[in-house]
Parts: sequence; structure tokens; C-alpha cells
Amino acid sequence: MPKTIMISDDVYEALKKEKKPGESFSDVVRKLIECRRPKISDLAGKKTVTREEWLEVERAFRAQRELTERRRDLLLGVKG
Repeated sequence: MPKTIMISDDVYEALKKEKKPGESFSDVVRKLIECRRPKISDLAGKKTVTREEWLEVERAFRAQRELTERRRDLLLGVKG
């Protein structure tokens, strides 16, 4: 459902400059909003990891999981 919003003249002009042929103002606003969301590749980087690096990460996750399970068992009084 369309909504009417008020924007200042300078914002309208800026949006108009961003608008490509065939795009609506909603498309432009949506595109600008999506640009603000971080992408996983932005957070993690784009480096290709080696198999050894990947295995190291898996080992670290496994060790953390085991530590968490041991702590949980200690808190619950489980003997293992």
C-alpha cells in the first residue's frame, strides 16, 4: 500500500540523482537502505581460506563446544 511522506527539497534532489531510468523512488530508497546492512563478506573479509586454516577453525569450535559441555555438566552435577 503506497504511503505519502514529506522530504525536504534537497533530499528529493539527491534521490532524483540516484534514480535510474525505470526505477521508482521506492527502489532508490530500498537500495540505499540495503547498502547500510553489512554483508557477511564485509564482516568476514573476502580472503579464501586454506584447508589447514579451515581445519584450525573447526578444531577451535570443537574445543569451545567441549568446554561448554563440560561447564554445563559441572553446573548440573553430571559425572563424566
